[in-house]
Amino acid sequence: MSGFKLVGIAGSFNRPSKTLALVRHVAERASDRYDFTSKTYDLNDVGPSLGSSLWRKDLDEQARRVLDDIVHADALIIGSPTYKGSYPGHFKHLIDLIDPHELRAKPIIITATGGGDRHALMVEHQLRPLFGFFMAYTLPTAVYASDRDFTDYAISSDALSSRIGEVVGELAAFFPEVKPALAAAE
Repeated sequence: MSGFKLVGIAGSFNRPSKTLALVRHVAERASDRYDFTSKTYDLNDVGPSLGSSLWRKDLDEQARRVLDDIVHADALIIGSPTYKGSYPGHFKHLIDLIDPHELRAKPIIITATGGGDRHALMVEHQLRPLFGFFMAYTLPTAVYASDRDFTDYAISSDALSSRIGEVVGELAAFFPEVKPALAAAE
């Protein structure tokens, strides 16, 4: 085991959720390849105190635990559903409770889901600048998935699977001492 911790957060309350399915799939691929320990969360896991908390200190224990996992992770997978060309407000509120220095230089895989191709640039126009503010390293390959990339909330697109493989491979630049657990042919 590498000892590195990977955390995924899906900015959705819906269950089942294509966004959570995408984040989990990316986390599983990365964990399998690099032998990371990983956890994935969605906004249900953060819990109800998120909506009523103006400050981090106002969060309940459950929400603080998720936020602590996010800021103490060695790498993150961020996933957001697309609502009217952007991320949901509760997701942004969660991110607003993080101090900018807590994500500095952290590698982040950015992902998003949406109903169709109209929202594909959400990862570039919304998520990349958001995490740029934190001076995090958003990996060059962003992953966007539309409804047609899923069958019963599972990744069913070869093109999407290939893109996920590309971004998972980009994590190697941040963890050079970790030997991939899978064959290089992935």
